[in-house]
Amino acid sequence: MGETSLRKRGEDEKSIQSNEPKTTSLQKEVGLVSGICIIVGTIIGSGIFISPKSVLSNTETVGPCLIIWAACGILATLGALCFAELGTMITKSGGEYPYLMEAFGPIPAYLFSWTSLMVMKPSSFAIICLSFSEYVCAPFYSGCKPPETVIKCLAAAAIMLITTVNALSVRLGSYVQNFFTAAKLVIVAVIIISGLVLLAQGNTKNFENSFEGTKLSVGTVSLAFYNGLWAYDGWNQLNYITEELKDPFRNLPRAIVIGIPLVTVCYILMNIAYFAVMSPTELLQSQAVAVTFGDRVLYPASWVVPLFVAFSTIGAANGTCFTAGRPYKSPSPLLSSVFATPKDDSQQMRGLYRRCASNTIDGIIATIYIIPGDINSLVNYFSFAAWLFYGLTILGLIVMRFTKKDLERPIKVPIFIPILVTLISVFLVLAPIISRPAWEYLYCVLFILSGLIFYFLFVYYKFGWAQKISKPVTMYLQMLMEVVPPEKETE
Repeated sequence: MGETSLRKRGEDEKSIQSNEPKTTSLQKEVGLVSGICIIVGTIIGSGIFISPKSVLSNTETVGPCLIIWAACGILATLGALCFAELGTMITKSGGEYPYLMEAFGPIPAYLFSWTSLMVMKPSSFAIICLSFSEYVCAPFYSGCKPPETVIKCLAAAAIMLITTVNALSVRLGSYVQNFFTAAKLVIVAVIIISGLVLLAQGNTKNFENSFEGTKLSVGTVSLAFYNGLWAYDGWNQLNYITEELKDPFRNLPRAIVIGIPLVTVCYILMNIAYFAVMSPTELLQSQAVAVTFGDRVLYPASWVVPLFVAFSTIGAANGTCFTAGRPYKSPSPLLSSVFATPKDDSQQMRGLYRRCASNTIDGIIATIYIIPGDINSLVNYFSFAAWLFYGLTILGLIVMRFTKKDLERPIKVPIFIPILVTLISVFLVLAPIISRPAWEYLYCVLFILSGLIFYFLFVYYKFGWAQKISKPVTMYLQMLMEVVPPEKETE
């Protein structure tokens, strides 16, 4: 939007309209069908190959397990609709950061940026690389669990490779992502079609008395949601396609309402396919669920499953790293304050600098996380932090209904939806702590609160000695920028 229209706005709306430098305007070439495809491709990743075992371990029986998968899809849909309202109301980039800034001020917004950089992005990266490692190792250790050392060393190698690729070249990272996205959709289709064929052949024994012996508690339900929602992660970023959508205010909610339920159906069908081949006990004993499925259904071509699952997980890891630097092109002061981006550099070089910084930090912290952590503890660690800020962001939507009534809302959801999602978020954050306290929740809280130290040192007071501490890192990244030819970053 041009400067003339900006001057005509009131002070409140000025703070919400993006003041970022104008970039290339994206043509509105994405229709409803393409929008749905983007949603499905964004959400479906490594989670569906990781989470079925963990969800079942908390629900114990088939019936509640499938209900949890459906409920997670409904919650993701409602959350995405809330974010669609926020994204069309507050047009700045940066994900939750500008929403929290407008609703609650700089400290919660900064803590989100800090938590995203130090907790959510690296832990997500670590989880996916550990999953990749497990599926790669599984065929070589048939009938037994691969050694932890082998799994973690391979995961660390994957983190280093992906971080290097994305730090050095945006274009190469995008090419890798396109290939692995196709592989991901192929293996999902293979599993679903195989499951439907098995059901048609009468393999329904494991669905009989599917609620018998169910013993649920508040803690087990919340942990089952944590693992199920991990597979839906990405629903909160769907409003990022608004600029490229034809008739976005109409097609965005339609794409959400069609796309996420479509993902939900795929996930339920994949779980049904697993249960058509394995009993709950066998599924829980499996080292890699999809590999066991392939061994029993696709032999002698069972090697296809671990290969394509590995492609899917490494593609998801690449996508996580590829987008790691994106939030820091926003007004977030996190990287710019800590690493003192050179003021005399061009906008393009500064963007490369920040992307390189965020990717490097992401890779280092993810490597640290895989040393003591396993997939389940890291999923709980990630989900606790993620739903704390998802809930806080959607609470901000409710707050702004009263504090910023005059803002234009092209998409406006019924008020009961953000209230419901906020209450569920409170449940997801508090229930595991109360019923099943674990160290990862304490570590997560400490990491989040430690962001306050950096906020006051680097942003609020801007102590000179604090900037000097970060100077060696700044110099290293400047040297890296000197040997890497600048590329035009695609938006």
